[in-house]
Amino acid sequence: MIKKILFIVSLTCSVFVLNAQSFAWGIKGGLLVGLQKWEGIQRDPLIKYQGSMFIESVPEDNSFALYAQGGLHLKGSALRNQRYFFPNGDIFTPPTTQFIFRNASVVLGAKQKFDFGATGKKFYSFGVRADYTISTNLDDFRNGTIVAPLTFPDNFFVRKFNYGVSLGGGLEFPFNELVGAIVDLTINPDFSFQYQQPALGNVASPSVPGQIISIPERKIVNVTLELSVGFRFLRKVEYID
Repeated sequence: MIKKILFIVSLTCSVFVLNAQSFAWGIKGGLLVGLQKWEGIQRDPLIKYQGSMFIESVPEDNSFALYAQGGLHLKGSALRNQRYFFPNGDIFTPPTTQFIFRNASVVLGAKQKFDFGATGKKFYSFGVRADYTISTNLDDFRNGTIVAPLTFPDNFFVRKFNYGVSLGGGLEFPFNELVGAIVDLTINPDFSFQYQQPALGNVASPSVPGQIISIPERKIVNVTLELSVGFRFLRKVEYID
């Protein structure tokens, strides 16, 4: 999947070159806050990281610039400050539990730019996004957990392909004509389920030996907040008569 992301970004770069247009490219990365709803209930945020490479057109004025972006994003959620009560009255507080989905993402979209300060620019962006789940940490819960594995998500029900949008804005600060810095903040909701499990019956109870329970249907949706900083490089095309 990483090779496919590089191919898409490289193909977009080739289109700009063949059309003899100036374009900018760069790398960026930073903080990711993962949010998930399980059956409509918001879980605790997952604090992780993300990184991307991007390419965009450079129009002569501040009209819309088209961009393509691909990268790795660690999405998911967490359980913090959970407490378990034993029959003797003791309380056990386990460490934070993290549910991690390592997703490769591709975004295609547009940016509207405005002058900012003497030489900088501010922008708003919108893009459509496709995700592929490379791996998860869900198998870590199959053994050695104090709760039965089936009460956690299981890799069998993870959806590999997902889609959504990316909305955000940011600032560009040029160091010189060809090199600059970029800072942006985006919100990235999914429109599809990262995880979809039907209701399960005849499951052994994790707390009462010999008892059979049912686990309700489970649907998990991703939303991320991402703060990125990076470098932007301009490939400038000049026409000579």
